[in-house]
Amino acid sequence: MINPRKLLCFVYLLFAFAGALLPTLANIEFMKSYGPGFDIGQFIELANVNPAAQSLSRDLAVGSGAVFVWIIAEARRLKVKYLWLVIISTFTIAFAFSAPLFLFLRERRLIELEKQGVAIDLFESNLAK
Repeated sequence: MINPRKLLCFVYLLFAFAGALLPTLANIEFMKSYGPGFDIGQFIELANVNPAAQSLSRDLAVGSGAVFVWIIAEARRLKVKYLWLVIISTFTIAFAFSAPLFLFLRERRLIELEKQGVAIDLFESNLAK
């Protein structure tokens, strides 16, 4: 039988792959349509061109901001490795990539802690030793 945590790792990696690929394809299309470079000002302007786009942009900004704060706190609490990669990829690839990447790294850390016999209380701020 497959370990549920290992299955989750696989699922998170699939989401990370899609989260890197789909925004990248859209960004390439943006550069093809609006010039050879990536004009961040024009990108933001277009992301707010109508109420629907504004809603999606604001939803992403608030939601990703809150989750990003949680990622940093959770990574420190569990001592998740490669937090720097998550932070950098949030701004260089896409939040849609870095969030599932963090979930993958977090799940791997939880597997590691379980193997060490560490009791994990996901609702407390400290790990039991």
